[in-house]
Amino acid sequence: MSSIVSAQGRQYLYYTGWMLGVTVPFYLAAGLAISDDGGATFHRRSQAPLLERNESDPFLTASPFVMIDNGLWRMWYVSGSTWALVNGTPRHSYHIKYAESKDGVHWTRSGLVCLDYASDEEYAFARPYVCYDNGRYRMWYAIRGQRYRIGYAESADGLTWTRLDNECGLSASGSGWDSDMVEYPWLFGHNRREYMLYNGDNYGRSGVGLAVWESAD
Repeated sequence: MSSIVSAQGRQYLYYTGWMLGVTVPFYLAAGLAISDDGGATFHRRSQAPLLERNESDPFLTASPFVMIDNGLWRMWYVSGSTWALVNGTPRHSYHIKYAESKDGVHWTRSGLVCLDYASDEEYAFARPYVCYDNGRYRMWYAIRGQRYRIGYAESADGLTWTRLDNECGLSASGSGWDSDMVEYPWLFGHNRREYMLYNGDNYGRSGVGLAVWESAD
């Protein structure tokens, strides 16, 4: 699960499906489930993926983050760009693209890349989280080179982004369960404080972490 949106008395749950591959190790595809009872139960919108592979996304789609922005449904999602052999092992590369919808179900994809690789070492983005704050769009995401780290970017329109990874607010610890990897951020506010849920080493094998935003004041 990567995003949930409430609209017109329904909950729209966007998620990633995983399928075993033959010529490549796996396929990913973004899906949608809908609840009509306040989130107690969900049913798949379709037996087919929400974002099937097409000319814009020929390899995979995953990790959709959706918000309704002045009546427009906006999505930032992971899209595969290549599969390549690295030291004899197939390795995926995927970055973050953008899509729009009028109803949250039928999406228009133009192939617009919002976040791309900054170096040859980077090869995978994961699970974007987007919010609109003080006249700007803000995005946290996971980015993988030698290991996963949390990155951060800002945008005036949600389409063109500037990476400011040093301002993400959270790095790996010096020791312990999240000293090698930090990834999959999700932010929320509570009692006038800001929190981040995230995973640690081995993609969160030991559980989910909670970080609290500390003001510079």
